[in-house]
Amino acid sequence: MKKFLFKRAISSAISLLLLIVAVFFLSRLTGDPTDLYLPVDASQEARDNFRAINGLDQPLIVQFGRYVWDVLHLDFGDSIRRARPALEVVIEAFAWTLQLALITMFLVSLAAIILGSLAAFKVGGFFDRIATFFSLIGAAAPDFWVAIVAIVIFSLGLGWLPTSGTGTPLHWILPIAVLFIRPFGLILQVVRGSMINALSSAYVKTARAKGVTPKKQVFVHALRNGMLPVITVIGDQAAGMLNGAVIVETIFGFPGVGKLMIDSILQRDFSVILAAIMVTAIAIFLMNILIDLAYAALDPRIRY
Repeated sequence: MKKFLFKRAISSAISLLLLIVAVFFLSRLTGDPTDLYLPVDASQEARDNFRAINGLDQPLIVQFGRYVWDVLHLDFGDSIRRARPALEVVIEAFAWTLQLALITMFLVSLAAIILGSLAAFKVGGFFDRIATFFSLIGAAAPDFWVAIVAIVIFSLGLGWLPTSGTGTPLHWILPIAVLFIRPFGLILQVVRGSMINALSSAYVKTARAKGVTPKKQVFVHALRNGMLPVITVIGDQAAGMLNGAVIVETIFGFPGVGKLMIDSILQRDFSVILAAIMVTAIAIFLMNILIDLAYAALDPRIRY
């Protein structure tokens, strides 16, 4: 296991380095921050001073070398827009995204596993058809459309929920509900397919012949063996949320890392962009490690 974790750490570090190189140089293609933050009639001296203060007066390759050196010393630079350490800004935003992702994925996983398992128990039955119908609709529904419709109905029409912000628990309902729909549809379908295979296996048939109750057949004998592909999909959906639910966070004004990335690109806040990429990449790497460990815990036959 230690050898496997070491290999994963090395491969992730290489991927992270390549990602940082690509983002560093591509972000510079958005333009010169001097044109954005200084008046149009600013003097050349003022423009030169601004570039020098923010480390933009050197050739790109020199800027990159200096950035890598600073990162190795845990210095991610300062935000041009906020005049604060970039890592501090990203950690604050990532904390919001992490809370949103954890709450949503917990609810999604719990609901999808229970309903998908029950749908697989009687394939073609009434509950199976209803669950399949709504899960397919949910999996195909675009987030931006669902978010706008939800605001129109529940905020503007009925006045039950606020349109944006994070002030009260009510502010969380619409973002979580919108983020819930698509992963729920996808995971439920995977659970259903995996559980159909597990319930048709020999050991479940043996348990059924021994008089084991349907509840134990589904949630004790079949579920654990049907969870491996489900864990993979849950991890993939969680990674998407950790990377920032950009559309939902933007529409609902949620101060997460996805919205921060978009704002930083528009504001040409290069240090924040790079810090956000690094933090989310490390979080996704750690989550993938947890998924691999979950594989081994669910199926003792898996060894690394």
